[in-house]
Amino acid sequence: MRFLNEPTTDLTYSDIFLVPSRSDVSSRLDVDLAADDGTGSTIPLVAANMTAVTGKRMAETMARRGGLAVLPQDVPLEVLRDVTAWIKTRHRILETPVSLAPSNTVIDALHLMGKRPHGAVVVVDGSGAVTGVVRAADFEGQDRFASLASVIRHEPLVLDAETLDAGTEAVLRRAFDTMDAAGTDYAPVQQGGALVGVLTRKGALRSTLYRPSLDGAGSLKVAAAVGINGDVAGRAAELLAAGVNVLVLDTAHGHQQKMFDALAAVKSLDPGVPVVAGNVVTADATRELIKAGADIVKVGVGPGAMCTTRMMTAVGRPQFSAVLECSAAARDAGGRVWADGGVRYPRDVALALAAGASQVMIGSWFAGTHESPGDLQQDAGGRQYKESFGMASARAVQNRNQREGAFEKDRKALFEEGISTSRMFLDPVRPGVEDLLDMITAGLRSSMSYAGAADLASFRERAVAGIQSAAGYEEGRPVPQSW
Repeated sequence: MRFLNEPTTDLTYSDIFLVPSRSDVSSRLDVDLAADDGTGSTIPLVAANMTAVTGKRMAETMARRGGLAVLPQDVPLEVLRDVTAWIKTRHRILETPVSLAPSNTVIDALHLMGKRPHGAVVVVDGSGAVTGVVRAADFEGQDRFASLASVIRHEPLVLDAETLDAGTEAVLRRAFDTMDAAGTDYAPVQQGGALVGVLTRKGALRSTLYRPSLDGAGSLKVAAAVGINGDVAGRAAELLAAGVNVLVLDTAHGHQQKMFDALAAVKSLDPGVPVVAGNVVTADATRELIKAGADIVKVGVGPGAMCTTRMMTAVGRPQFSAVLECSAAARDAGGRVWADGGVRYPRDVALALAAGASQVMIGSWFAGTHESPGDLQQDAGGRQYKESFGMASARAVQNRNQREGAFEKDRKALFEEGISTSRMFLDPVRPGVEDLLDMITAGLRSSMSYAGAADLASFRERAVAGIQSAAGYEEGRPVPQSW
């Protein structure tokens, strides 16, 4: 990255703009978004290891679209094993359906529809064969305890899995055209007479734009976080045995002796997968963690939407400058960095990658989607939202220490550096994480084409940045109504 005007102070993403350069990139679709950090991600986006952000639905969807999701360290080990095994059985093209039996009721279906952005439930018989599809519109005027068999209104279009397995653009185009001709945007997919997944028209389009993040066995990839206390090696070994593809050693202050001890414990296992360590904000910390065995260093202290660390402690650093300095140090040492936190718009993702990050970790932005683990709720005005909370908040601390005695648990909860509850409203236009991935990657592709960069490595080299005033930033914001 080159600066038009050299910075004299640390900078946030809002302080920076990029200028266009001469470009030979003829199409945004010619841009390669694959990360170069050994994770195998084909888009440089990571769903944060926050309890309100990443669960099995988020991990499945992120991997299918080429990203990565990190399962939180607070989740019991047996649950992590089950979730990892479940993710490994998901299809690389087809979405996991929400299904019920014909004898289930309307109220049963309504409770499940919010689990997926397409808002449909597949009705299957005892053998797993599709008997119908129901959506919210089918329930108008119906008793809430009526059986689903009684409210199915039409015969659904059902696709054959064997015709989709190739996953080529021609195959996906035919599936799209079939749904379009049938006047539907949603189709259950069967194999051997049993439901195995669903395909939407948008899903067919997306599968021509994204490449899934797959391991050597062709299964979707998943990451998991490990804390730096307790039996770090034992937990890491269990996660590796379960099939986790990336280990994330995670603590708020990554430049401490316990982190170095944890890294030594994990590296002694010869894990064979990338190991991420963090969080830090300085070049010295980055170099030391890589020297201690980290392949990737997580950068960011205090920029997250749920984090109060800077206001509580004055500790942290403006995120753009932290990423810029740490990424340069990491590359000199043979490692990479993830930019963790502080992104509000696609522009911020582009700036983090131009500054040198190999991937960008996103938390609260993804919390307000159908795929995040929380229950879908409504406010008094009917707006849908999910609750989010910081991982250093009193709520998270209570959850993390629930197996301890009441005295210790309550005492630890006094030391909080995060928001315990916040409403993350679903965007009616982009309610699913895939919708956000579309928006972010579209902005990133365009940013790279403006810079004349065909991949992330050339983007880092070719990006030209300038420092702007608050008025300059405001000038770039759209005007929602006429003045």
